[in-house]
Order: sequence, then structure tokens, then C-alpha cells
Amino acid sequence: MRTHTVRRITPAAGILVISAMSAMGAMSACSPPGGGLSTDAGGATASVQTVTLGTAADSAGPAASMPGARRGGTAVDLEENGLDHLDPAQVYVNREQVISSLFVRTLTDYKIDPRTGRMVLVGDLATDTGEPSDGGRSWTYRLKPGLKWQDGEPITSQQVKYGIERLYASFETAGPQYLQTWLSGSDYRSAYPGPYGGKSLPDSLVATPDNRTIVFHFQSPHADAPYAMALPAASPVLPSKDTKTGYDQNPFSDGPYKIKSYQPGKAMILARNTFWDPKTDPLRNAYPDEWHIQLGISQPGLTQRLMASADQDKDAVSLVSSADPAQMPTILADAEYTRRTISQYQPFVDVFNINTSRVKDKRVRQAIMYAFPMKQIQIALGGPAQGDLATNLIGPTVTGFTADDPFGKLAEPTGDPAKARQLLQQADVKNLKLTYVYANTDRWQNVAVILQKAMARAGINLQTKAIDTTSYYSLIGKVTNNYDIYRSGWAADWPNASTVIPPTQDGRQVSDGSANYSHLQDPYVNSAIDRINKITDLAQQAAQWQQLSAYIMKNLTPQVPYLYDKYFQVYGTGLGGVTYNASLGTVNPNTIYVK
Repeated sequence: MRTHTVRRITPAAGILVISAMSAMGAMSACSPPGGGLSTDAGGATASVQTVTLGTAADSAGPAASMPGARRGGTAVDLEENGLDHLDPAQVYVNREQVISSLFVRTLTDYKIDPRTGRMVLVGDLATDTGEPSDGGRSWTYRLKPGLKWQDGEPITSQQVKYGIERLYASFETAGPQYLQTWLSGSDYRSAYPGPYGGKSLPDSLVATPDNRTIVFHFQSPHADAPYAMALPAASPVLPSKDTKTGYDQNPFSDGPYKIKSYQPGKAMILARNTFWDPKTDPLRNAYPDEWHIQLGISQPGLTQRLMASADQDKDAVSLVSSADPAQMPTILADAEYTRRTISQYQPFVDVFNINTSRVKDKRVRQAIMYAFPMKQIQIALGGPAQGDLATNLIGPTVTGFTADDPFGKLAEPTGDPAKARQLLQQADVKNLKLTYVYANTDRWQNVAVILQKAMARAGINLQTKAIDTTSYYSLIGKVTNNYDIYRSGWAADWPNASTVIPPTQDGRQVSDGSANYSHLQDPYVNSAIDRINKITDLAQQAAQWQQLSAYIMKNLTPQVPYLYDKYFQVYGTGLGGVTYNASLGTVNPNTIYVK
């Protein structure tokens, strides 16, 4: 899962973690109540989050009521950035996922206990989390009765299949690739071009024996398939409403809200979908009559508005954008703010990618690693309350995590320019000039200045360039981009590092929109990914992913990890039921009500 460009801070209570007794064994983990990491401002230690697979009874609606909640009013969401995508096949940034969850439903999703934060994976559109067969190669889902689109048309299994078929289309480049790859292999676009030429995926891959049943036949076992079905890509699309690339601006709703108006980069208004039946939905309370989402609200104004809680801002929250660093000392010191503050860990690891297509010598990449000023950047982003120093590609709340610091960054968190110069000398590199691009906000401008000075001390001439925040990931995601260094954030899409290392390090996935932002192309890594993916015991698999992560860091160094993220933000006095969504690392809009 990608993080947003402001400072993505995704999954807060930590990445969910699972273990498996066997390929089809029970998935579970242990943690103290609430799971995740401790929520003090610094010195936190990781613990895993409990995640279990729910039953059909767990999957039934309606969602449990929030104490004191009332229906009605307008809730406001303030966000720093715009929305790059609304098409569920393209949605992959947590900002887009949490907002789209108000009008897009998936086969499965996470049911979150608002008191403890514990999560149970349940059926959302489906009656349960799926029925495996053929050793875990096949998974059957049945849709709940009474599901309807915003115009009242029934939702069918054929429409779910059509949504899966759209994942193969050439213009669908930004979303996850799990389902289409599991069905058709890494070169899935050559195997099937999408539904627009009149062809459908054969029943041998995706079958719909009746209007409420859909059966997936994967090439190999996937014990974690129920988790993949919680991504927006596993949602239906009504063919008559499919406008291809235009669907990215105006998707059709099957959730509790529908898009009333949308001005890209500025605002979105969501109004009730009268055909949504809460009896079918175990997750969404949908208390407000409308959601007014304001986009492109710059800092420090965004956080100041939430602190002041005046006029409509008393009913405002920021689902994703974390607090402005300059305001955090005031928030932390004043009980008036702390009693309406969300402070949680996320499963995201923030990294600076080194474009290996351009920076080919690993000694140069390691010089960047040694020179990197992780402590100064942590302070600029708000200090330990916004994230802990990171030295691993896998977050500390993912099962199998092992503390690893091959470059001694924790001992020299401000950087080691002497070691960096030594490596550049060994590589016989003189007058090195590199380009760093960043999202055009004050926060990242400050980081650019810090990074530029640190690289200069190591003898690296770093040229900095601001780029548009809304299209940031699209720009850095171009294979032919002319940038050497750029940041991103990533968290496991579900409780398995198979959703961290393969999408971000597999060289065969390098393409426009791919999460392999560093363009790493290494035969050993590719073959290791294939080998580990075949391990059906997820606990054993987790240990192997950690070993591969350590190898990549030490021997290839395509990325510089620097923060294990946290979400920290205040919200308006007029809202109740403000809880946290640990699967996305955002505030949970499903429980919010206007007092």
C-alpha cells in the first residue's frame, strides 16, 4: 500500500500480522489489547496486531452502533493533497482508499473494534471471507442478497468478474497487481487485454456459476487470498457505467454514499446512497448525511483550523493528513487539544528511493545511505511523535520482523559524511550531481534543504526540484523519469511481507505505476521472490521475507528507509466516534458522527 505524498503515514496500529499452521491453516497472531505499537511520543517498541478471519455471522450487518451516536449532519474532511485516482482498479494510496471506502465496497474488509482496535477480516459484499478448495488454488465467494448500486440495480457476481477483468486493461496502471498476477502470471496483460474487445476471462480462471457466486482459480495456492479481496481492486463495476479512463473521475457507488459533486484537487461532496442497505454492511455506520471533503488545504492552516474548531471546522477531521510539525508542541502540551487527538502507529515504512536505472554503482547508493540525515529529517517532520527511526524495508509490526541496521544508522543518525566520501572515492566518482524531487509543500521543501546540505557534506551536489503533490506518485512512477532520489512510503497490503518485498523489489514488475520505484532489477532477488512465494506456511514465509529484505539492503541498497510512521492529528469538537483504522493507518470515517 502506498503512502500519501504529504507524509503518508499509513496503517497506524501497525501492520497486521498473521501466522499459519499450514497453507490452509488458521491465520492469527497475538498482541496486547489494541495491538500495534505503544503510542508514546518516542522510544516505542513494536507488538503485532491481532487479526482473525471472521465467520458468516461476523460478516452480517448492520454495523455495531457507536454509543451516543446520532444520524444526520455534515462531516468535513480536510486533506493536504488531491486524489490522484477514484477508479477502484487504480486506488492504492491510503488517502484514496479511505475516502473511496465511503462509496466503494469490496468482497472482504476489516471489522474494527472501536474500543480495542482489534480487527477481524469479514465479508463485506461477500457472505464470508471465502471458501478455499484445490489446496488453496481456488476460492469461492457468494454475494449477500439485497446488494444494490446507487440506481437500484442489483449487484451480481458477473459485475465482480467484470471489475477483475478491468484490472488487465492497459490504462489500469496504478493499482495492485495481486489478483491478475495470481490468475494469469506476471505477464498478465499479454494473456488477456481486458473486457473492452468483447472477450471475457475464461471460467477456468474466474467463473460465475450463478448471479451471486464467483470462483477464482489461481495458478498456485494463496492462503492469504481473503486479504487480497479487501483491496479496492476486488470490487464490482457496472459495465453500463464504465467510462474506461473517465471512471477515474466518476465511479458508480455501491456504498452508503454517492458522489454528489467533484472538483479534482479542490473538493468532493458525498451524499447518501438511498439504495445502500445497512443490513448488508457490517462495517459502515454512515451517520452523517453528507461528507464534505476539502482538498489541497495547505499546512499549517489545515492543522490550525482543526485546532481552532470554528464554524464548520468544529465538525472537521483529517482522515489522512498528519499534524503540521510546528503545531505539535502546542497540541502535546494542552489538554484542550490532547483530549481530541488521535495518536497511533502505522505499518508504513517511509523510504527515499534511489533510481538504480540512473545510479548504477551500489557503492554510490551506499554513500547516499551513509550520508543520509535521518535524525534531522525526523525532527523536521515533527519528531518521534510522527515516526520512529527506520533501518528496515519491512515495518516492525509485521510478523517475522528482525531489527537490522547494516549501515549503523542508529549509531550515526545524523549521517556519516566521511564514510560516504570514502565509498565515492572507492567508486572513483568525482563531482557527483544528483536530482532529488519532492512534493511541493512547505514540509517537503524543508526536508529538501536538510537533505541538500547533508549530501554536500559528503561531496554530493544534490539538485532539488518540487513537483505537483496530487500527481506525485504518477510522476515518480514513470520508468523514464529523470530523477535520482525521491521518497515514498509503503505498508503491507495485508498481514504478510509478501505484500512488501515483491511489489517494491521485483524487477519483473518495473513499469509505469509500479511500486518498484527504485527500478531494482536483480536476478537473485527475482528468483528468491518466486521461491518464497511457494512456501505455504506463512510463518516460515515471513522469516524468509525478512532474510531477503536484509540481503537487499546490505548488498543492493536501492532504498534508504528512515521512518516507521505514526498518525498524529487533532479533530474538531463537534465530532464523536472518532476512531482509528489500523488497516489503512487513517481515521476511520465509518464510526464518526456529528454531535
